[in-house]
Amino acid sequence: MTKQTAEGRPGIAAAIVVQEGRVLMVRRRVSEGQLSWQFPAGEIEAGESPEEAAARETKEETGLGVASIKLLGERVHPKTGRLMSYTACEVVSGTAEVVDTEELDELAWVVLDEIPQYVPYGLYEPVQAYLDASLAS
Repeated sequence: MTKQTAEGRPGIAAAIVVQEGRVLMVRRRVSEGQLSWQFPAGEIEAGESPEEAAARETKEETGLGVASIKLLGERVHPKTGRLMSYTACEVVSGTAEVVDTEELDELAWVVLDEIPQYVPYGLYEPVQAYLDASLAS
C-alpha cells in the first residue's frame, strides 16, 4: 500500500547512502523551497515499500545500486509538507554519477563535518543520529 499525505499525494522516500565514511547527497535542478542539496529521493509508487522506492530512486538518479538496511523513520517534512520516509542503504554495485540530468545538477560524497554546509537547517533527528554513528571517524 502506498503511503500518502492528507492531500493524497504519494509519500517521498529518501535513501541515506553511506560508503567509506561519506554520505551521498544530490543537488536538484529545481529546488523545493530551501531544499537544494538533499538525499537521493522520489515518490513512492503504487505497491512499493519506502525501502524499495529509496533504492529505485537512487538507481534512477545516480546509477548506484543500493540495498536497504533499515527504515530510519518517517515524518511530514516541515518545509514541503510531504510525507517523508528515510531509509539507510548500502552500496551493492556501480559508481555514483548524475544519471538523471533532468532532475539532478550535481552529486557529492559528504563527510559528517561538511553536512551543515549542504543542509544548513539541520537533518531529521533519526537521520542525524544514524549518520553520527555511521560516519564517526
